[in-house]
Amino acid sequence: MYCLRPRFLTGRIRAIIARDSRCTKSSSHIPSILYTPYAILTVMHARHQHAGITWVDLESPNALEVRQIAAEFDIAEPVAEELISPTTKARAEFYPDYIYLVLQFPALKHSHKNRQQEIDFVIGENFIITARYDTVDAMHKFSKVFEAQAALNAGSSVEHAGFFFYYMLRKIYQGLDNEIDYIRHELTVIEEHIFSGREVEMVAAISRSARGLLNLRQTIEPHREILHSLEENGQDFFGEEFTRFLRDLSNEYYRVHNHIIRTTDSLHELRETNNSLLSTKQNETMKIFTIMAFFTFPLALLIDIIAFESPYNPIHGKAHDFWIMLAIILGCISLMFGYFKHKKWL
Repeated sequence: MYCLRPRFLTGRIRAIIARDSRCTKSSSHIPSILYTPYAILTVMHARHQHAGITWVDLESPNALEVRQIAAEFDIAEPVAEELISPTTKARAEFYPDYIYLVLQFPALKHSHKNRQQEIDFVIGENFIITARYDTVDAMHKFSKVFEAQAALNAGSSVEHAGFFFYYMLRKIYQGLDNEIDYIRHELTVIEEHIFSGREVEMVAAISRSARGLLNLRQTIEPHREILHSLEENGQDFFGEEFTRFLRDLSNEYYRVHNHIIRTTDSLHELRETNNSLLSTKQNETMKIFTIMAFFTFPLALLIDIIAFESPYNPIHGKAHDFWIMLAIILGCISLMFGYFKHKKWL
């Protein structure tokens, strides 16, 4: 645990990080408290250590917490300021003692409301700092694996923090792969509904799946340049032997990207099929209404003519005139029905 003591200099509070016996506690969460005349600020972050490498996981960090971590690991002030809040653009910056990466990831739509999640990585020789501003499922799962390996003393051959970044990013890409499988399952359900006569309902469902795939593709698109830059410059920082791991990350990206493309192609085929069936159904409906119009208009005209009261009307006023008119109408209907069947309109 780190205790922060305030100093008042020119109206500003500066926190000095101090270690002492009173601030020691064995826990993966490292709380720190700053007492001020106005409030008590509590700083909390998750810290993991394994094989001589420290992983500090910041979730929605405040300025005080970031200053503490920046002072401990000698992080430049511009980078520290970037860790406080999410940015809008992915990028990679290379410093003598660490690498700073900003990557956006699509949020899992069946478990989150936000469409994007950002993770900032600060990767040093023997430490890695992650800053995120929402709960990232893949990072939570990785922390469980990290703790299990630390308890079993597994993976002790890890040489530097770059390996932990490699495993983190692979875990995140696996989560994205599962999200694409989730959308593919939705497409399977949509396909069943399309061929069960629910084409109209599936228009909105297809649009939702298309939006999810578009969000996935647009969000991870900048990863290509970031990983390419990391592959070119990372070997100077991590060593030549780590190049194959960086190349493997690029391959993971392309695997996920191609999975999105294939699923998008399947969705386009489903959309075309649904549009064709919907158009056919609409044409059939219009055909029925047109035939009904052909039936009703001549018959209505015939009824008006027959029922017209005139001394020259040969039917009106005679015995059984109603039945005569009804027989004429039914005969006309039969003739029209036979003609439509002959033309294969029915």
